[in-house]
Amino acid sequence: MSISDLGKFFLDKTKLINLDPVPQSKGIPQPALESPTNSGQLKIRLTPPEKINFGKKEFRQLLEQRRSLRKYAATALALDELAYLLWSTQGVQKTTDTLTLRTVPSAGSRHAFETYLLVTNVKGLTPGVYRYLALDHQLAEFDLSERIVNNLIEASRMKFIENAPVTFIWAAVTERMTWRYGDRGYRYLFLDAGHVCQNLYLSAESIDCGACAIDAFNDDKMNQWLHLNGEDQFVIYMASVGKKN
Repeated sequence: MSISDLGKFFLDKTKLINLDPVPQSKGIPQPALESPTNSGQLKIRLTPPEKINFGKKEFRQLLEQRRSLRKYAATALALDELAYLLWSTQGVQKTTDTLTLRTVPSAGSRHAFETYLLVTNVKGLTPGVYRYLALDHQLAEFDLSERIVNNLIEASRMKFIENAPVTFIWAAVTERMTWRYGDRGYRYLFLDAGHVCQNLYLSAESIDCGACAIDAFNDDKMNQWLHLNGEDQFVIYMASVGKKN
């Protein structure tokens, strides 16, 4: 599917009010709350959020100081700082058989995103791509090759992420949302992406970092390198993070 076809596809989907029965009402089992990992992927346990002592700035101060940041200090991000940012954007507070309650709002608590991380300068992590396993608050190694790092930087179309210690890449799993809302769920995916990225901006500011949202990436290449088919799983949003100069 080309980028132009993809745009038309989503435009058509988001116009629908969805009067037809949705999969949930038909008794179809819901999709998994989290995408599976490969058995050989190394998993890295992160510090639990209650043991991380970050983010003490007043909320009004965060709102007033928050700005998009594209120039980063050469300082590496600590692994606990990354754990804090991950928990702030997709941290699971409660799980039931049908949903998760997290630190960010989502339509119907569907939370239809998977978080990939393009890591270049985080203490304790080899540069490469990781995936956040929100249910267990862990990282899974996805691909640590120099090739994928270079390819994702190129596909992002933003040269400044070369100097960002980490770039968050959010991939939508559409079935998680459309199971409840049908085609109307495509609209909710884009709304939810905004909620997640704003949480990243504010949590980054709280630890003297800055973030910059990215939406001008090459869709086809980003999906290709992350092994997403571009239709029912696709990169929806990105944001780089780093320390302020």
